[in-house]
Amino acid sequence: MRKQTLQYDSPVDALIAISKRLSRYETRYGLESEEFFNRYSGGQMTDETNFVEWANDYQHYLAIRRELEQRLRDAA
Repeated sequence: MRKQTLQYDSPVDALIAISKRLSRYETRYGLESEEFFNRYSGGQMTDETNFVEWANDYQHYLAIRRELEQRLRDAA
């Protein structure tokens, strides 16, 4: 698997891009990302490439969302 580095102008742009990727996975597999991640983390899903990438995208999504939420709280 070839590692790809993406750069975004802002965390909001990154969140939007990752959300779109998550949506494609959800549509393809008929499963919400949160439920998928719970199953994947619990060993109920295989380690096929798409699932590894989906899990990584979901973790990245959560991290960016937490960062943005913290910035909003700090600005208030």
